[in-house]
Amino acid sequence: MRNHLREFRELKGLTQEDLARALGVTRQTIIAIEKGKYNPSLELAFKIAKFFRVKIEDIFIYEGE
Repeated sequence: MRNHLREFRELKGLTQEDLARALGVTRQTIIAIEKGKYNPSLELAFKIAKFFRVKIEDIFIYEGE
């Protein structure tokens, strides 16, 4: 699954640490999501979308099989 988390984060002028703190996760989690090495839980994906006030689909792109 691809994502635009880095772009959304940078548009808000946030560091990875800032975003991690706001979401209650570690910086390593944000790094892994941005690099596509970790897919967040559904709950975390909703928290991220809510934080940026967008739909989940605006951040996360499911590429399927």
